[in-house]
Amino acid sequence: MTDETSGQTRVTAEPGKQEIVITRVFDAPRDLVFETFTNPDLIPDWWGPARLSTTVDRMEVRSGGSWRFVQREADGPEFGFHGVFHEVSPYRIVQPFEFEGVPGHVALETATFEDLGGGRTRYTGRSVYQSLEDRDGMVASGMESGARESMDRIADLLAKG
Repeated sequence: MTDETSGQTRVTAEPGKQEIVITRVFDAPRDLVFETFTNPDLIPDWWGPARLSTTVDRMEVRSGGSWRFVQREADGPEFGFHGVFHEVSPYRIVQPFEFEGVPGHVALETATFEDLGGGRTRYTGRSVYQSLEDRDGMVASGMESGARESMDRIADLLAKG
C-alpha cells in the first residue's frame, strides 16, 4: 500500500473478484488497535452504524472460540451475525462472517494489524465470499458506508484513549 494517510478508509471491491478489502491507518499503536477489535466490552462502541445498538452475545477471542453479535434498530428489529475464530494470533484474526438473515452466505475474513511506526497502525480486512454474486450482494447492501462509519467510530474511540 502506498497510501499512508491516517483517517481515510479505503474499500476496494474489484470487478470479477470475490473479495472486499478494507484498509485504514489509525493514529494509535498496534496493541491498542488490536485490543479494540478483540475486546468484547469495546465492540458495542464501534461495530456497525451508530443508529443501531450492538450487543455481544458471545465472543471467545481464541482460536476455535465463537462469536455472535446482535444489532437492534430503535424500533426493535434485530439482526444477528456470527462465526468461529479460526485463528487469533498476535495482530491477525481469521474468522467466518455470516449474517443470520441470509444463512449459508458466509465470508471468510482476515484482519491484519501492521505497525507503521510512530504510533500508527494499518488495519487491513480482507473478506472472501463464496461467489461473486454473494460479494456483489454485500456491496449492494450498503456495507461500504457501514464499514466507513465503523472505522470512523474506531478512530474516535482510539482518540479518547
